[in-house]
Amino acid sequence: MRGFACAHAEKRHRLDRTFLSKKDCIGRYYAKDAKYRPFSALLPEGSSGKMLYVKLVLVLLMCGSFMGLLHSPSIHPADEQHRTQSEASKASWMSHPDAPNSGYASSLKIDWSQIETAVKQVSSAEDGGAPRVALLNFDDSEVEEWRARLPHTEASTVRLDPFGGNVTWEHLYPEWIDEEELYGAPSCPDLPEPAVAEAEAYDVVAVKLPCGRAASWSKDVARLHLQLAAARVAARHGRRRPHVLVVSRCFPAPNLFKCRDEVARDGDVWLYRPDAEELDRKLALPVGSCELAMPFKALGDPYVSAAPHREAYATILHSEQLYACGALTAAQSIRMAGSGRDMVALVDETIGARHRGALEAAGWKVRAIRRIRNPRASRDAYNEWNYSKFWLWTLTEYERVIFLDADLLVQRPMEPLFAMPEVSATGNNGTYFNSGVMVVEPCECTFRLLTGHVGDIESYNGGDQGYLNEVFSWWHRLPSHANYMKHFWEGDTADPPVALAVHFVGLKPWFCFRDYDCNWNVPALRQFASDEAHARWWKVHDAMPPRLRGFCLLDERQKALLRWDAAHAREANASDGHWGVRIADPRRSMCAGDGEACREREIAGRRVEGDRITTSYAKLIDNF
Repeated sequence: MRGFACAHAEKRHRLDRTFLSKKDCIGRYYAKDAKYRPFSALLPEGSSGKMLYVKLVLVLLMCGSFMGLLHSPSIHPADEQHRTQSEASKASWMSHPDAPNSGYASSLKIDWSQIETAVKQVSSAEDGGAPRVALLNFDDSEVEEWRARLPHTEASTVRLDPFGGNVTWEHLYPEWIDEEELYGAPSCPDLPEPAVAEAEAYDVVAVKLPCGRAASWSKDVARLHLQLAAARVAARHGRRRPHVLVVSRCFPAPNLFKCRDEVARDGDVWLYRPDAEELDRKLALPVGSCELAMPFKALGDPYVSAAPHREAYATILHSEQLYACGALTAAQSIRMAGSGRDMVALVDETIGARHRGALEAAGWKVRAIRRIRNPRASRDAYNEWNYSKFWLWTLTEYERVIFLDADLLVQRPMEPLFAMPEVSATGNNGTYFNSGVMVVEPCECTFRLLTGHVGDIESYNGGDQGYLNEVFSWWHRLPSHANYMKHFWEGDTADPPVALAVHFVGLKPWFCFRDYDCNWNVPALRQFASDEAHARWWKVHDAMPPRLRGFCLLDERQKALLRWDAAHAREANASDGHWGVRIADPRRSMCAGDGEACREREIAGRRVEGDRITTSYAKLIDNF
């Protein structure tokens, strides 16, 4: 469609030029009274008005005849040739979508020595003949170059029609879809499939990908279309397990062409030998998050695994002060939901032996990691160390891992998610997924990929979520109830019908007194408040052994900060009225430390330094 639009634009341009040439034939006028006698320059001085119109008609007829002659095929065979060439190039573009401005074009200058090195890794065809190669998105000169440099291969081009010009990334990854199908089933735009005869069988599928190296370079419809098309050609003949050769400045989608299937890598050339059955399963998924990859009703279906010991839940802690209590309660909720899967807690060097022991007592298998700093984060910001999440991909003793942020509460068995591929997640905002609940497939080389690009890939939100959305731009939508934002609970039923996990955004329940959600007292965080969800978290907390509940006490600075918030809400006469609730939480009179740590802090004349949303909560407490 985009090619036809360009053709129409060119025709309009030529018509405009023709109209201007007629005006030139009528003539320009510069006399001081031209606005009253616009054609006076064409007549001799003293001519009558009648003669004026007669001569005007004659001039117009002459101009019309001249322009008709000017545009006749006999006078301008070059124009007819140009039109024919334009139509031919359009047809060529439809067959080989690498023409300029098509969206598929790649400006990469191929290093043929890299391709030659990669193809040497490919064994001969099964019948003993020359390896058969499918070329996708290579222009005519590159096809000829391939055949000249690799004469031992049998190379042929694969036709791929481009997607409709009105399909954007936002169409493939909309912010919202009708998950419960109240108004009809959501659907994805069509991306044309490669035209390959059933009898065709290839040993290598080679594809050249565009890469603009601009922000969000991975979120390109043409780039995704080409990768899916190459995977379809490769999966068509699974018995042969053909190789996939990718030529691009930027790495391919790591959850489509996995680095564990990588056979060779040389500069801008990647050679893979993927499992065709696995490709088939992935290609059966919706092309984007425009449809649910897992049906809404499947959240409550029973799940039977062939290898439950190869599946695990995981969380990450890089602050014992902030998230140890949340991780302990999350473990309790997983077990209360009936899951017997392994639970792995990745903890960095800031988590002491006492807290590690508590995590183990709660059921977590504790794994030590080193912190990974976000190079673009400010010091003491909330996102300073959240690139540590990349260590998830080192849990290679498991095939699938469901990652849970430590501020989640599991309500029902989440095992059905283990059937989903990497990366499966719920939508967040815009085209992005929320990284608080993710299905990932651990692989050491994926970990190296993630850590190797922290300097050149920008995160849209400055944190791990934005970074992972750039790397895993091809993601699969889970129903939102797999990662249910707790403030949506407000006004909903007291027990959402199929919510698997509730995500406690804003101030966490263990940062508050148990009497009500303390987000009510902070204007910037009031949107995240829900007393129903708050009470549910405390119910699970109370089911923990008393020793573990002791890790959820408040220190005196935090208590003072809560009193400060309530006092300011009282002064502002906040309409929700939570500031007037009499606090009965026994933790109010319990000290989390000893000595100086138990001295009650005054709140008079104090102020909160830093934005509640962007500043590390530990820093806010330290400053109070």
